[in-house]
Amino acid sequence: MKLKLLSWNVNGIRAAVRNGFVGFLTGQRPDILSLQEIKLDDAKREEAKFDFAAYDEYWFPAKRKGYSGTAVLVKTGLKVLSVRRGLGVDDFDDEGRTLTLEFGKFFLVNAYFPNAQPELVRLHFKERFNSAILNHVKKLEAKKPVVICGDFNVAHQEIDIARPKANENSPGFSYQERVWADKFMASGLVDTFRELYPKKVQYSWWSYRANARANNVGWRIDYFLVSAKLIKHVKKAFILDEIKGSDHAPVGLEIDL
Repeated sequence: MKLKLLSWNVNGIRAAVRNGFVGFLTGQRPDILSLQEIKLDDAKREEAKFDFAAYDEYWFPAKRKGYSGTAVLVKTGLKVLSVRRGLGVDDFDDEGRTLTLEFGKFFLVNAYFPNAQPELVRLHFKERFNSAILNHVKKLEAKKPVVICGDFNVAHQEIDIARPKANENSPGFSYQERVWADKFMASGLVDTFRELYPKKVQYSWWSYRANARANNVGWRIDYFLVSAKLIKHVKKAFILDEIKGSDHAPVGLEIDL
C-alpha cells in the first residue's frame, strides 16, 4: 500500500483556507494530512463550515481560543482503527498539541511541540512535553511502528538553519533543545528527510521579518520521523517550499507498506 503523507503548520486554518488551502488539498491529494496550529475551537469550526471533500476529519483544538491545536485529515476509505487526543497530561492536552491515529500497519502521531519562547522561558514546559511524547511513542512502538510528524520547533543541526552562529542561544536552536533532538533520534526514530538527503539545505519555516522567506533565511523545524524498521519503506521525503499560505512550508513523506 503506497501512502502520501503531508504535514503542515498552517498558522491558522481559517487564514489558510482564505489563502488557497482547498486548492492545495485537491492538488496534492495526500492520503493523510496532519495540521498544526489550527487556532480554531469546535464552535468556530462549525461556524466556518469547512468542506474538505473526500476526507474524514479529526480535530483537537486548544481550550484557549485562537491558539495552538492540531488536526488530521484522512482520505475517506482509509481505515482508522483508533484515535487518541492528547497525552493524558492536562498542561499539554489543554493546548491540543498531540493527535494519535492508529492505522493497520502503523501509528501516526501528529505533534505541535511547544516553542521555548524568548529567554527560553518555556523551556522547562517543552522539556516535559518532549519527555512525555517520547514515552508515548515508545509505548506505541511496542505494538506497531510509528510515524511522528509536525512542527518540532527545533532545528536539529547547523545544516538545518541558515544562520547557526547568530542563533546559538535562540529558542528552537538552543543547546538544550538540540541535545533533546539527539536523544529523540537516538531512541530509534529516523529523520526521513535527513536520512535521504544528508547534505541537502532546505528549510520549512521563515520569520515574517526582514523578508526572510524571499531571502531564504530559514529553519528546518518541521519533520517526519519514523521507527527504524519503517525507513526501508520510505520512498520519498520532501519539503514543498514553493507552497505559500503560512510561515511554514508543508513537509511530506511517501511510504510503501
